[in-house]
Amino acid sequence: MDIFANNLKDRAHELGLSNAEVARRVGLSERRYAHYVSGRNEPDLAMLLKIAEVLQSTPNELLGLDREKADGPRDILIDRLNAVAAVMTDDDLQAAIAQAEAILAMRRK
Repeated sequence: MDIFANNLKDRAHELGLSNAEVARRVGLSERRYAHYVSGRNEPDLAMLLKIAEVLQSTPNELLGLDREKADGPRDILIDRLNAVAAVMTDDDLQAAIAQAEAILAMRRK
């Protein structure tokens, strides 16, 4: 499962997430997640689905079965934004939206 392990590392790096942060968001110990990243162990289906959700991906993409996903610089930035937004509180999201809208308003001037 070297492809899977490499895809885990690559996707987390694209999103700016450490292994520890991915493990925390998935609900695993750092050690257990490290076994997946190293290729030593493989997750069961339920855990694969959780990992894919945290990494804003699909099981097929992580397993190397779906190569059609766009991975240009803008796509990666949008994926990173979605990954961060997924763990924000509602208040944090409202603040982030206000900041994004302020940026757009400044550009229009």
